[in-house]
Amino acid sequence: MWFNNFGRKELILIMHKKIKIKYAGICFFIIATALLIIGMYKAANHFLPIIIKQGDDFFTILSGSDYKIPFLPDSNEQNSKKPLSDKLFSPYAILVRLKDRKTVFETKSQDIIYPASLTKIMTAIVAIENIPDIHDTIVLPSSIFSDLYSANASLAGFLPEEEAAAIDILYGALLPSGAECCIGLARHIAGSEQEFVKMMNKKAKDLGMDKTHFENTTGLYEDNHYTTVKDISILLEYALENETFRRIFTSERYTTCSTNLHPNGITFYSTMFVKIVKSEFSGGKILGGKTGYAGDKTGLCLASLAEKDGSEYILVTAGADGNSSTDQYHIIDAFTVYDKYLENK
Repeated sequence: MWFNNFGRKELILIMHKKIKIKYAGICFFIIATALLIIGMYKAANHFLPIIIKQGDDFFTILSGSDYKIPFLPDSNEQNSKKPLSDKLFSPYAILVRLKDRKTVFETKSQDIIYPASLTKIMTAIVAIENIPDIHDTIVLPSSIFSDLYSANASLAGFLPEEEAAAIDILYGALLPSGAECCIGLARHIAGSEQEFVKMMNKKAKDLGMDKTHFENTTGLYEDNHYTTVKDISILLEYALENETFRRIFTSERYTTCSTNLHPNGITFYSTMFVKIVKSEFSGGKILGGKTGYAGDKTGLCLASLAEKDGSEYILVTAGADGNSSTDQYHIIDAFTVYDKYLENK
């Protein structure tokens, strides 16, 4: 035999070493693969959106390493006994059932807040009520853009000297929260933003919004530009009675007609709906909403409309910590209230 010169014992040792090397390589591959999977999982948790499950429904928020899921089913009896106000990220909130105008829940609802882009609810309804024809063409003059660029205001995407139908500009004001749309509407209707703001304040007074004062049409922060979540709920309840406003407010997306500068139109997306994977929740659905944020002094704000078990509700929250790059705590609060709090009502 060929191994006679080698010896049976030496051959067995060599084969044993080869087997050890082979299995060592397999073990190393398994360990390396496991470490890679763990690393990818941790990275995904940190950088990718988190899909949150509530009941049979899902929604998404931006992920962060310190994210905490609020008000989900919890076996902790002590937590379940906490009042709703302790479960919300928003310190100011009010929930109203529309059919009988009953306040179902409120916390600090008449404390002064800064409304940020919730202001555009008033801008839109005043504009709708004072435009003879919503298909009239409005020109957005170059002069309104420089200040908005400097203020880093949210824009819908219209350009200086663009000509668009009033209805398209209204969609631009509410869905993508376009500041140029608000000022364009104001100038077209009242000649200047300042004169239009007077109309806004008169409407607030007529509606009984006694703790509200507007200084601009966009919601950019000013000390003397304030309201309460109670007053915003009064405003939204009123505005939703207008068919045009309701249609815009409940739209997820909209594409304008052709303009002189956008031959194919512009497609707008709701700043609320783009942050929600699924608007349905147990027994109902979020129908529409307007977000707001103008810095730390305003926090994250949201005025929304939802339907649950055949009844419509409006919820206004304000002052939640965070910004557009953090977890969307105002939207989390909306699901907390609509999906879980109303479950027991």
